[in-house]
This record gives sequence, C-alpha cells and structure tokens, in this order.
Amino acid sequence: MKNIKEKFLLVSAGTVTGVLNGIFGGGGGMVVVPFLSSILSKPARVAHATAILVILPVSLASAIVYLVNGYFAAELFTAVSVGVLFGGFTGAVLLNGFSDGWATIVFSLVMFAAGLRMIF
Repeated sequence: MKNIKEKFLLVSAGTVTGVLNGIFGGGGGMVVVPFLSSILSKPARVAHATAILVILPVSLASAIVYLVNGYFAAELFTAVSVGVLFGGFTGAVLLNGFSDGWATIVFSLVMFAAGLRMIF
C-alpha cells in the first residue's frame, strides 16, 4: 500500500512542478527538492540531482508552448543558453562536493534570497 501512496505523491508533486514551470518558465526545483528531501526522506544531493533531471523534459514542454505562442526572444536565447549550460555543469560538479547538510543550507539560502528579491 505504501508503494501506491508514494507513487501518488510523486505524480502529484510532478503535476505541481509542471504547472509552476509552465506558468513561470522555471522554478519547479523549489517544489521538487523540498518534497523529495522532506516528505520522501531522500538525501539532499539525490533530491537536487533528480530535480534537474525532472525539470529538463518539463522545460522542453513549456518551451514548445512558448514558441508556438510567440513568447520567445531569439536574441536572448543563445546568451542565456550558454550561461545555463555552463552554470548547470558547474553546479553539478560543485554539488558533488557538498554534504547533504550543506546542500540543504545553500539551497535554503538561495530560495530565501530569491524570495527577498521578489518582495523588494
């Protein structure tokens, strides 16, 4: 029975992640990481790595919708893509050196800073 409950929770979290990504163009990690680490008790590094792998197909699906509807600035694409690829690779390498505790602390600080930035 636990397996069915866990699968339901995972599908639910995936749905919320997809909706957030579709609306905001990103941000699913802020849902997936705490969900996996807190509710399903997965190690922080596993939660972060899983979030990245989950976000890729969600982002591609959102990108298709944005392209079809004309919400796309071609001049930004190349520069942002290069930065995201470089940053994603660098972040993945750095995450490998973090303990689960440090990964959680850094993630929390980044989310807190982002929240403050959104308010102010």
